[in-house]
This record gives sequence, C-alpha cells and structure tokens, in this order.
Amino acid sequence: MRIRRMAAVLMLAVSWMASAALADARQASGGEQYAGMWTGTYDGSGTGQFEMTLDKGQGGTMTGKVNVTTEGGNYAADLKAVTFEGAKMTARYDFPLDPSAEVVMTATFEGTSGKGTWSLRAKGQTDEIASGGIAVTKK
Repeated sequence: MRIRRMAAVLMLAVSWMASAALADARQASGGEQYAGMWTGTYDGSGTGQFEMTLDKGQGGTMTGKVNVTTEGGNYAADLKAVTFEGAKMTARYDFPLDPSAEVVMTATFEGTSGKGTWSLRAKGQTDEIASGGIAVTKK
C-alpha cells in the first residue's frame, strides 16, 4: 500500500513537471520574448530603414506595427498577423502606398538580432511583386 501511494505521488509530481514544461514551451514559442522595439534595414527591390514594435496582445497573441522609410514616401502600418514558430516570426501588413498590396515579412531571431526576408504581394496572392532582405536589432 505504501509503495502504491509513493508511486502515485511520484506520478503526480512527474505529471505536474511535464505540464509546467509544456506551458513554458508554449509561452516561449508564442514570441513573447521578442516583444519590444526593433530597428533595422531592408534591401532588395528598394532600400531603407524601419522600426518594428512587437507587443503581446490580448489572449497572448502577438501584435505590432512598423514605421518604414522608402524612396516613395514614409509610412506606418499595423501588423495584421504575427506568428512565431520558436524563433521564426512571420508577419503581414497592408501596404499603405498601394491599398491592393500587402507585405509579408519573415525573420529568425537570435538574441537581440534577427535576419529574414520581406515580400510585396497583391493581397491574398503568393506571387511576389518585389522582395528583399531585412536585418533587425532590438533597441
């Protein structure tokens, strides 16, 4: 009887530790550790600088915005979708200089820096109109 009770307590402890580890992994993969202001540059079909702010929104989802300098005019936009798979972010926003287009960014973060790509597309399409690279540093 005593051995069964000890086994049950041990199983309960292992189960609790596994649940805690899973919760930590879910939180870490949600991108919360990347919240804050990031400054960077982009190149490719155009070049310039941008700031990206990532915030933990309601329900734990990530939100954010960008401020971008371009040769065609500067703009600000709210991120419409921000997802993380580990350290890899995918974000999308409506392109203010052309209401029929959107920008999709991907970046992989390592510490306080990140590198990735950007792609200008017609909304809802996968064909690229323009593309290039991005590099960011946490401010």
